[in-house]
Amino acid sequence: MIKEFRDFIAKGNVMDLAVGIIIGAAFTAIVSSLVDDIINPIIGLIIGGVDFSNLYYVMSGSVPEGAGLQTAKDSGAAVFAYGSFITAIINFLIIAFVVFLLVKAVNRIKDRAVRKGEEVPSAPKGPTQEELLTDIRNLLATGRSEVTPGGTRGPTGTM
Repeated sequence: MIKEFRDFIAKGNVMDLAVGIIIGAAFTAIVSSLVDDIINPIIGLIIGGVDFSNLYYVMSGSVPEGAGLQTAKDSGAAVFAYGSFITAIINFLIIAFVVFLLVKAVNRIKDRAVRKGEEVPSAPKGPTQEELLTDIRNLLATGRSEVTPGGTRGPTGTM
């Protein structure tokens, strides 16, 4: 069982997955900082400084007028925190767009690398394998001794 486990761990796919998870966690921190520290303040400035995260509806209980979401939760009231949901949706859309741009850039780089690999000129075209085999068959059937690409020649050099 230990050998099977070692073989499983040693497979390239498992190691690739581990690297992907580690890089994904680091990327998440970068994107979260981008969203929280740069994009959300800009959006808040554009829409007049509205902070969606503190928008809520009190379903039962009493909350002091103008209290923030955390104060409302701490008071024991049942609150419907729709502002946090709106913030999560905005964050998701921003993160999805950033990932889209990243994937698009990576695909563009891959396409350029593939195009560079295709710039190698191809070898000049000669007769296909089928043509050569047909010529050999024809030579064997007629008893001739010479062959040229694309046709047969007789012993005198004429076609």
